[in-house]
Amino acid sequence: MALNREQIAKRVAQEFCDGDYINLGIGIPTLAANYVPKGIEVMLQSENGLLGMGAYPTEEQVDADMINAGKETVTAATGASIFSSAESFAMIRGGHVDLTVLGAFEVDSQGNIASWMIPGKLIKGMGGAMDLVAGARNIIVTMTHADKHGNSKLLEACTLPLTGVNCINRIITDLAVLEVKDGAFHLLERAPGVSVEEIVSKTAGKLIVKETTPEMQV
Repeated sequence: MALNREQIAKRVAQEFCDGDYINLGIGIPTLAANYVPKGIEVMLQSENGLLGMGAYPTEEQVDADMINAGKETVTAATGASIFSSAESFAMIRGGHVDLTVLGAFEVDSQGNIASWMIPGKLIKGMGGAMDLVAGARNIIVTMTHADKHGNSKLLEACTLPLTGVNCINRIITDLAVLEVKDGAFHLLERAPGVSVEEIVSKTAGKLIVKETTPEMQV
């Protein structure tokens, strides 16, 4: 069956490498802070000015002044640093972020991402996404595979205004893990109990499927 938000975040965290500096976008990406694998150390960066973001706080740990870019209260890890958003964006634009994880409305088979605007709807806006897709060394998108109407979010070409062009490397959805390369989505893993046929039916863009597709470990 399809993964829930927490399970997606747990699978996202499996992409973290020891020593990475990582920016987590609003929504499902921020949940990954709770699932950093044991045995590795990463520094989580928040674009509003925090390097060394920890897991979500318990009720006793809540500090209303300690927030992430989504205005959610967070904790600070040992060695964390707090600074201005100008310095935060200098880190991002200077190429000092190893990995960023972002949500999206659409991704296409060329690695383009649309994540900030739906014409006619009130959306929070771009935020730091355009800087992140231009400055981070590796970019992962996490989202549901299809919208609430069943329409695929993995397209041959994005229909919404773009956030970035040819920049997405990997996508982790509630159904699958996919790599974006050579003008196609390449199926790497499927959610436990989800068939390849379902993934194929909900992927509008070109999809490459190997003979066998392992299940995610979540």
